[in-house]
Amino acid sequence: MSVTEDRPGSGLRDAREAGAAVPGDPGTAVMEPVAAPGATRLHKRFLGELLGFAAVGVLAYAADLGLFVWLRGPVGLDPLTAKALSFLAGCSVAYAGNALGTYRHVAARGPRRYMIFFAVNIAGALVQLLCLAVSHYGLGFTSPRADTVSGAGIGMAFATVLRFWGTRSLVFRGEGRVGSWTG
Repeated sequence: MSVTEDRPGSGLRDAREAGAAVPGDPGTAVMEPVAAPGATRLHKRFLGELLGFAAVGVLAYAADLGLFVWLRGPVGLDPLTAKALSFLAGCSVAYAGNALGTYRHVAARGPRRYMIFFAVNIAGALVQLLCLAVSHYGLGFTSPRADTVSGAGIGMAFATVLRFWGTRSLVFRGEGRVGSWTG
């Protein structure tokens, strides 16, 4: 007996009589969801943009971290100067990667866009600091692990969302982009 045959207590006969579609039953038509024309293309383009942004972010993070460690170690700079210089270098790597890679289809480039990009990255850094401050001083989670989770984990996640939105909507607003990430 196949799955689609009527058996006592199977509910198949009741479903048919009610006019419901029964998956796997050749006697009824099952409506498959159909994507709107162009929706798949939009999703693929958005996913490509998101993956490109993430790849550039990993490279920028590596440049920031590597330069910071070098400036603090062999060069011997104080921590704030080393971090300020490595942050600036990381922002520059991220801007170049996004301008020449992820958002290469957006024609306009220049110092104004870099300044907006830099401001978006400063806002992201402030989000990370805010998460750390709320956790450490507001909620009393003062262990090194809690600081790492709140600043480098939760704060980084929120900051990355802000940076992606800001980079996409404020810095590299493209005429050719179809749809909006924010709806």
